[in-house]
Amino acid sequence: MRRLAMLSLALLAAPVFAGPCPPAGWTSESLATLKQSQFVLPDTAAQPTLALGLLECLGDPDPTLRDGIAYDALAAWMRKGELPVETLRTVRDRLYATLAQPDKNGLRWPFAALVLAEVARTDRIAPWMTPAERATMVLRAVTYVESVRDYRGYDPREGWRHGVAHGADWLMQLTLNPALDVPQLSRVVEAAAAQAVPKAGHAYVFGEPQRLAAPVLYAAQRGLYDEAGWTAWFAALVPRLGDPALAWRDSAWLARRHDLIAFLQAVYVEADNSDDARLKVLLPGVVAALKTMP
Repeated sequence: MRRLAMLSLALLAAPVFAGPCPPAGWTSESLATLKQSQFVLPDTAAQPTLALGLLECLGDPDPTLRDGIAYDALAAWMRKGELPVETLRTVRDRLYATLAQPDKNGLRWPFAALVLAEVARTDRIAPWMTPAERATMVLRAVTYVESVRDYRGYDPREGWRHGVAHGADWLMQLTLNPALDVPQLSRVVEAAAAQAVPKAGHAYVFGEPQRLAAPVLYAAQRGLYDEAGWTAWFAALVPRLGDPALAWRDSAWLARRHDLIAFLQAVYVEADNSDDARLKVLLPGVVAALKTMP
């Protein structure tokens, strides 16, 4: 525990890589051409350097650079297994440091979380993290998701932020990893629950409830709880609506009700349409929670 705490402090103190965007030796035009080639580099030895350079573009206000090139390139290379472990580890640690620094325009954190979801996926497909590293990632992911207070989604000029949904994707990739134990899975679904009914009283309109439902569904497939356990878990969400005296007379209460219903319905639809008996155990608890909703 002390070692993990020291590691966390070190990462908090670590400076974020502050290079140019586009990276040195590249222009927006040359990166667009690279995208047209599906991010295939003639010189594969240059791939790790470019991957690290593109991290700076994750906070760029231009969505074409941030989302369409930087994220897409990093995700493509990781899904093809083309980045070496030492590069993956550097990407991960730099993004941890990013999440520990201010995010003035609210763009860098959500895309750091989305790329970290891809990093988590690489470890799921071909394990490379130590148990301690994986435990740290679980802690980082749940801390990020629970801390999100910027609920902006899509902006016609600046594109996506989507902090909750991107964090949910990170949780989902971790939940799919068979190396996570029961306490870790439980912590992941609690983080999803924290944003399923956000205290801020923000009404989701960008598909967040469906994304938050995914780690819960995959945790159920892992056999996290039995039917009684899930029923109790869903029942505990309803009191998060807040003071019953505010029912139907408070905009934040109404927003939380909207979000919880959307979340419960997202879980219900997936579980009800599945032939997996491990998902069917969710249904009694979801139905009971819906019936007790004001």
